[in-house]
Amino acid sequence: MDTGTFDEEVDLLVIGAGAGGMTTALTGAIRGLKVLLCEKTSMVGGTTSTSGGTTWVPGTELSRRAGVPDSVEDAATFLRHVVGNRGGDDRRAAFLASGPEAIADLERNSELRFVAATAHPDYLDGPGAAYGGRALAPVEFDGRLLGPDFDRVRPPRDVFMGLGGMMVARNEIAAMLNPFANVGNFRVAARNVLRYGRDRLRHPRGTRLLMGNALVGRLLFSLRQRKVPIWFESALADFIRDGERVVGAVIRTPKGDRRVRARGVVLATGGIGWNTELRRKLFPAQIAPRSQSPEGNTGDGISLAIDRAGAALGDGCDSAGLWMPCSLLPGRGDKVAVWPHIILDRAKPGLIAVGPDGRRFVNEADSYHDFCMGMIRAGLDQAWLVVDDHFIRRYGLGLVLPGGRGLSRLLRRGYLQRADSIPALAARIGVDAAGLTDSVAANNAHAAAGSDPDFGRGSSVVNRFNGDAEVAGHPCLGPIGTAPYYALRVVPIDLAGSGGLDCDVDSRVLNTAGAPIEGLYACGNDAASIFRGTYPGPGTTIGPAVVFGWRIAQQVADAA
Repeated sequence: MDTGTFDEEVDLLVIGAGAGGMTTALTGAIRGLKVLLCEKTSMVGGTTSTSGGTTWVPGTELSRRAGVPDSVEDAATFLRHVVGNRGGDDRRAAFLASGPEAIADLERNSELRFVAATAHPDYLDGPGAAYGGRALAPVEFDGRLLGPDFDRVRPPRDVFMGLGGMMVARNEIAAMLNPFANVGNFRVAARNVLRYGRDRLRHPRGTRLLMGNALVGRLLFSLRQRKVPIWFESALADFIRDGERVVGAVIRTPKGDRRVRARGVVLATGGIGWNTELRRKLFPAQIAPRSQSPEGNTGDGISLAIDRAGAALGDGCDSAGLWMPCSLLPGRGDKVAVWPHIILDRAKPGLIAVGPDGRRFVNEADSYHDFCMGMIRAGLDQAWLVVDDHFIRRYGLGLVLPGGRGLSRLLRRGYLQRADSIPALAARIGVDAAGLTDSVAANNAHAAAGSDPDFGRGSSVVNRFNGDAEVAGHPCLGPIGTAPYYALRVVPIDLAGSGGLDCDVDSRVLNTAGAPIEGLYACGNDAASIFRGTYPGPGTTIGPAVVFGWRIAQQVADAA
């Protein structure tokens, strides 16, 4: 027994202020619970703040309002097809059953607002797959409403902001890159730049919040409206237990350790992240020790639950990580700019990915996770995206923008390589010249025939969606034949964990015997993914984080 005296007593103690933790805290406050939210760093948002913010929740009323009605039943059929017999059926059923109600409740009782995308398909084909309706996008938020708390919102990655701090919506990119092409483009560009200019008179970056920043800003604003206390720079140090039950936690604050009693302690600390031991135990050997999560995500919740509460670690089944192929640009000192290759280049016609033998290993147009799973299965720790000059001018490549903007500077910095022939390019990047020459020739033959018999590039809905429907012929297949030629190195980097703490349908953490640890919950990336190492669609990390955070607070409130 380890109860002793307490410095604070609450109903719900939430550790970590990402999407899952903030949703749990907000829902608890909505239900009338006394809530305390603790965040290890000085900012809220975690990985969510640097993401697209898409939230995958099937069957919501929002899908019907958007004219793309979706159903929980169709989603269940889809997930049975995707996940198969990998287990975890009960948690997926709980997620699907609660999702529509969770979103409706949060929209009704807070400032959270979403819109269902009419066209944002699931990442895999199959029965029950949806083209739109399931991917919920957070509505733009005015960061000025946060007042001084605006500085508490973790900013997006530098590479995703223009002019040193301006966020731009995906459907505005073309206008911002070509502001003088027509009147519409000029209006969009002028409006955004003028707003940004005004913002910079008072703020270190733009206050127009989009994507993950919009979701985080809305959550923080809602928490402040509900007067939920947030302790910053306050990390989980230990659990307080009464027998096997967790009855509180020790929080390491700038003013010293504080003992907090709670009926429910919720772990939402960001998952595996940069934790060296967990990465060594769970991730493939060729994965570099770099994560896309904030550096403050060091696996605290998972490791402490295992070491101090006897929690069971789930390995994520197919994959303990969820991956993105990323290109790297070294900066000053140890700074490295990381560009995730999500949708802007890999699926476009005229690109192939090769390994050291110069040969393709995957369908390049598949989702970022499935692309990297192809790398992992092939035993690769790096691959090269190969394109020609026509591709660079039309689409860009990574940090090189369409029209070739930034190309000369990035060539000088070694970000990508250029050569006047395919064999010469092979020599520059150190891959087999014969293999690369054969791969380019095969790609050109496939483009002429309109099909890829080797990997099925362009055969799925998401392949074609991310391709280029405006080109004559195939949206994902095109020749590589206009010199000079370019190659860009990519490596698999985790955006989130699929491995994590084993939990039951109510997100109670399970011990190594499979029994729930009373009083201890986990959501977000601290909990093992309900999709068992698969990646069904856009937002399938944030969706369960929000829904299970909502479910945890409901359970604690109902037990009061």
